[in-house]
Amino acid sequence: MSEYLFPHRHSRRDFIRLAAFATAGLAATHVLGADQKEKKPPVRIGTGKWTYTLDEDWGKLPAGMSYGLGCGVVVDSKDRVYVTSRSESPCVAVFDHKGKLLETWSDDFATKVGLTTRQVKNTAHCLYWSKEGRNEFLYFTENSAGNKEGRPYGKRVYKTDLHGKILYTIGNVEKEDSTSQRFEWTNPTDVAVAPNGDIYVVDGYGSQIVSRFDKNFKHLKTIGGRSPKPGKDADHGTFNTCHGVWVNTLKKSGPEIYIADRHNDRLEVFDLELNYKRTLPNDVRNPCCFYQHNGHLYIPDLAAKVTILDADDKLVAHLGDGKEADGKTNKPDNKTNPALFATPHALCVDSHGDLYVVEWLDFGRPRKFKHTPIT
Repeated sequence: MSEYLFPHRHSRRDFIRLAAFATAGLAATHVLGADQKEKKPPVRIGTGKWTYTLDEDWGKLPAGMSYGLGCGVVVDSKDRVYVTSRSESPCVAVFDHKGKLLETWSDDFATKVGLTTRQVKNTAHCLYWSKEGRNEFLYFTENSAGNKEGRPYGKRVYKTDLHGKILYTIGNVEKEDSTSQRFEWTNPTDVAVAPNGDIYVVDGYGSQIVSRFDKNFKHLKTIGGRSPKPGKDADHGTFNTCHGVWVNTLKKSGPEIYIADRHNDRLEVFDLELNYKRTLPNDVRNPCCFYQHNGHLYIPDLAAKVTILDADDKLVAHLGDGKEADGKTNKPDNKTNPALFATPHALCVDSHGDLYVVEWLDFGRPRKFKHTPIT
């Protein structure tokens, strides 16, 4: 039986072979058109220290492959970038920093988890990278779906190595064993891991609970539930799409748990034991999740922008705002204008400070923005 989430993976060698004919066919065009191409001005977002320039060649897929709704993007310690979207081909695409496609993971993995690539597409959601000791891991969250018989599938969280080898599964499992346990989620959306190994999971499309586990997935505590009166003033510790969770380690006072309470339009902060501490007074609309880099916290906002906070939770930048000045009406070209965002769903930042964003669009739109500060 396969131990891998995606047992049949395409490597860089496969892509070179598949692209050989296309490269030969395009060679003449490139030779003839190279000097005739009009050089376009660079696409930039942000200002000053927070200026980024779009790398228009990054994230391209071979012919026959395409992205679906953009779900997650993470970067590992070697600046390899992992992109997940609601697509059967690929389910996951792995690029290097410069945009070279290293691997794709697509074929079904039914022998291990009982899903097909179509079912992966139906349930794909966020992705989290974790450095635990000397090792690196990926955590996949899986939404809920149902088959023709009405039997639900999905509703699980997987911990894997960087090749997709399954190490632990929690949630809607058929039977429990040393690497698999049941837990009642209705639609989990995100995972975060604390420095001590504790694991936090939000059931953001379902029960609106937030659960804490130790490093061995022993359940420690659950809080939350749906806000009876939704909005920014909803009762603290209740949620209306607790979509994202993050362990913020930027403060000298110690780590805190940040929760993106998306449709209450707010950011809630808790201690490691999930006791409420405060609500951030920042200008967010529909915050999705978080990413931390170089003393700052980055927040993809489904309502058309990326927000950056400093270590003291103060706003330093909004990037690529695809709304009108009233913050309510979409700019008509925010799905096509490369300087705007429409629906940022996840992001990450690599060791160079470059920004990667995927959007909840049917073509995913994974993009890399090089950090090009203007002083």
